[in-house]
Amino acid sequence: MKFIENRKKFYILSIAVILIGLLAMCYNAVTGNGAFNQDIEFKGGSIVQINMERKLTTELKDELVQIVKDVTGDSSPRIAAAGDTGVIITMKRTEVATRAKLFTEIKTKYNLKDEVPLADSDVSPSISNEIKLGAVQAVVVGMALILIYITFRFKDFRFGASAVIALLHDVLVMLAVYAVFRIPLNNSFIAAMLTIVGYSINDTIIVFDRIRENKGKTHSDPVTVIDDSINQTIGRSINTSLTTVIMVVLLYIIGVNSVKQFALPLIVGIISGTYSSIFVASPLWFEMRKLKHTTQKKVKPKTT
Repeated sequence: MKFIENRKKFYILSIAVILIGLLAMCYNAVTGNGAFNQDIEFKGGSIVQINMERKLTTELKDELVQIVKDVTGDSSPRIAAAGDTGVIITMKRTEVATRAKLFTEIKTKYNLKDEVPLADSDVSPSISNEIKLGAVQAVVVGMALILIYITFRFKDFRFGASAVIALLHDVLVMLAVYAVFRIPLNNSFIAAMLTIVGYSINDTIIVFDRIRENKGKTHSDPVTVIDDSINQTIGRSINTSLTTVIMVVLLYIIGVNSVKQFALPLIVGIISGTYSSIFVASPLWFEMRKLKHTTQKKVKPKTT
């Protein structure tokens, strides 16, 4: 397959996906829902844990959501199972008196034995700000270290720069998925993001290694070297990613809601990481190499 010849098509596809994500963020922000669906860890709020003395079913969950909406006015509370009979209600920041009224409503409706909730607390926005800062720092520091490592390993800054741009592509695609599908932005987002960064760079290094090997073995032009290198490694990259995706899809199918919130972006991230390693990283290295040679040709030697 001619990857370099068709590189602009790959660029257009990537830009289109990222633009859809940016437009979704803008639309969400303008409509008052926030660019992302930030979970309680990121925007603060209140948590109430109650022993319902029964298993959380879809019907019970819907009933609890409606009660929370009626009592607190929160239009999008989240209900999750906690053990066999417990539930955790996550909602926007609510006064203590309102949370007490909520528990009373639930206790009366379901004839519960407990006189108080198992847990009743607020999550401070200051804590959520620390989490946001930590997430950004983790990604930025990770990319910086990857840039340094690849530059030293391949003795070529262009390899490192193209790898980091490919990683940035994966991060933006992940953000687009979170914005479009309104997946709650919580701690699992940080885990998913760092997992994808590590997974994607592994595939990219494999392709770059083959390019370096083929450069030393042949005097073919860069286009042929890159196309041959990608074709020689594409099977390994796809097979590895496919194996991982199958397992994560199973997690998404059989997992609880919190696992699904982690699995869905992970599936998209693995696919995006494989795509960027094959169709984005190496073509970007070619662009940088081509730019350098074009610049050198334009510089005329001084005459004496």
